[in-house]
Amino acid sequence: MIKKALKNCLKKVASSIGVLREYKLVLALFTFYLSIAENNLAANAQFFQNITEKIENNVPRLSYGVAVTDFNNDGKMEFIVTGFRYPNLALSYEDGSYTNINSSELFADENRSSIGVVACDVDQDGFEEIYFLNTDTYSGTKKYSDRLIDAGKTIYDIFSFKKNQSNLNLTAGRSVACVDRRGDGNYGIYVSNYGGPTRFYELKNDIIQDVAPLLGINSTTGGRAVVAGHILSDKVDIFAANERGPNFLLINEDGTYTDKALEYGIDDTLQNGRGTALSDISYNGSLDLIIGNWNGFHRIYTHANNTFVDTAPLNFRQPSKIRTVISADFDNDGFDEIFLNNIGQPNKLFRILDNNKLEQLELTNALEKTGLGTGAAVADLNGDGILELLIAHGESAPEPLSLFSANVKDDFQYLRIEPRNIFNAPARGATVILKTNLRTHAKTIDAGSGYLCQMEPVAHFGIRENEEIEYVRINWTDGHHSKYKVEKLNYQYIFNQGKTN
Repeated sequence: MIKKALKNCLKKVASSIGVLREYKLVLALFTFYLSIAENNLAANAQFFQNITEKIENNVPRLSYGVAVTDFNNDGKMEFIVTGFRYPNLALSYEDGSYTNINSSELFADENRSSIGVVACDVDQDGFEEIYFLNTDTYSGTKKYSDRLIDAGKTIYDIFSFKKNQSNLNLTAGRSVACVDRRGDGNYGIYVSNYGGPTRFYELKNDIIQDVAPLLGINSTTGGRAVVAGHILSDKVDIFAANERGPNFLLINEDGTYTDKALEYGIDDTLQNGRGTALSDISYNGSLDLIIGNWNGFHRIYTHANNTFVDTAPLNFRQPSKIRTVISADFDNDGFDEIFLNNIGQPNKLFRILDNNKLEQLELTNALEKTGLGTGAAVADLNGDGILELLIAHGESAPEPLSLFSANVKDDFQYLRIEPRNIFNAPARGATVILKTNLRTHAKTIDAGSGYLCQMEPVAHFGIRENEEIEYVRINWTDGHHSKYKVEKLNYQYIFNQGKTN
C-alpha cells in the first residue's frame, strides 16, 4: 500500500512538470531501492516480540524450573514457576495479563529453595499433582525434602503424611520427569539427584514408594536433565543427561529398565549434560534427542540404522553455558525451532528445515545477552494459537521473568492435539504424529524436559503453505496407537485414549 501511494505521488509530481520520461527513470530507481529496503526490513525483522509487561507484579527474583499444568483444575493451563528462596508461582492468563493465582503458603513454600518442577496424575483421579524438587545445597544431603502437591479442593503435600516420612527425598537434585512405565496411567516421578541415588516415586494406596532400587535405576551420579517418551520402545523410555559421568538411556522392557546408552553411543562420558529435549529432527515420525552440554559440544542425536548419530552442525554444537533446550514451532510456519537458553551469554535460535538442516536465526528480543536464564517453558495460555515462551532467571542475582511470543504471518494456521489417558488426565509421554502431504511429524506430550522444566501437555503444529492433513496418530504410553481424522485448523482437539472421534 505504501509503495502504491508513493508511486502515484511521484507520477503526479512528474506530470505536473512535464517530465514523464524522467518519471519512468525515477520510478524505476525508486522501485529498486524500495525493494532493497523491504528485503533488509524482512531480514532484520524480529523473530520474537517482548510481552513481558503482561506479567503482573513481575519483581526481580531467583527462579529456576517452569512447568505447565492446570493448577486449580478449572480447565485452563498455568505456568508454574519455582522460587529459589522466593515463592512458587502459578501464573494464569486473566483479562490480558499473566497473574499469580496461588494464595496458599504451602504451595508458595518460599523457604525450601525449589529448583525443578513437573506435573502428572499420580493418584489416577484425572487431575495432575505437582512435584517440587527442592535443593538447598549443591550436592549430597539436603535439609528440606521435596513436595508433592495435590491442589484439589484443598492444597496439601502428600509427602507430609506420617506414612510417607520414611521415603522423603533428602538428596540435592536437579531435574524431574513423569513416567508412565507400565502404560496403565499410573505415573511415577523420576528424580535426577546430584551426589545421591536416583529416585522413582510411585503412589500406591496413598503411600509413596521409591521403586528405583527394585527397578535397578537407583544410580548415584551428577544428575542434571531428564526426558521420557517413545525414544526406542513402544512404551516410555527415559534419557538422563548427567554431569561427571555417563548419560543414561533407560529402555523400557515391560515396565522395567535397562541402560543402553553405551550400546547406542550416547553415553557422552566426557561432556557435562544440562538441558535436553525430544524432537523429530528429520520429520520422519520418530523422536530424536537434543542435548545441551555445559561449556561442551551440544548434540543432536538422530536415530538411524539401530544407533544414534550426532548430526548437529558446527554452529549448533558450539559450546556455551547452556541451561534449557526447547524444541517448538514458535512462528507457526510448520518448521520447528530449537531455542538454546544460556546463562550469562546470548541465547540462540535455530530453525529445523527439511533434510536435517538447521538455519540459525537472528535474535534481538529474547537474545538476553547477559541474562541469567535458568529454566524456560512454552504454552499457549492466552488461546491465540501462538506459543508463549516464559524464561525464568536467577542463580547469580535476582531478575524478573521474561515473556515472548513470535511474530507470525497474518494468515498463519495451526493445529493443537491434546491426548488424555484412560483417567482423562494429560497423557504425558505419549507421541502425536501429524501425517500430511509434506511431512510425517512426531511430537511428544512432554513428561519433563528442558532443564528443570516441563512444557504444556499439548502437541502444537504450525501448518505449512499448501499442506494437506491426512490424519493424526497418537502412540499411547501402553504401546497401542489410534488414528484420527481432523477437519478443522486453528483448533485444539482433545482425544481420549480408547475412544475414536
